[in-house]
Amino acid sequence: MKIFVGNLPWIVDDSGLKNLFACHGTVESAQVVKDVDSCRSRGFGFVEMNRENGMRAIKALNGREIDSRALKVNEALV
Repeated sequence: MKIFVGNLPWIVDDSGLKNLFACHGTVESAQVVKDVDSCRSRGFGFVEMNRENGMRAIKALNGREIDSRALKVNEALV
């Protein structure tokens, strides 16, 4: 399943996003979306993992604060 992760702190990169979800199961991919011109994070990203682990991660991480920012985590609309 593909998971949307919003309200990411600017310091979170692809590996940080993967590590955040890895404790909930195997992460197939994790990508922070970056601005084309500046290469800075746009504050959101996507994670792919199997459905069972993905649903567990969504429940555990939605609303969790990182750097005083509450994450918005839900199933991505494809």
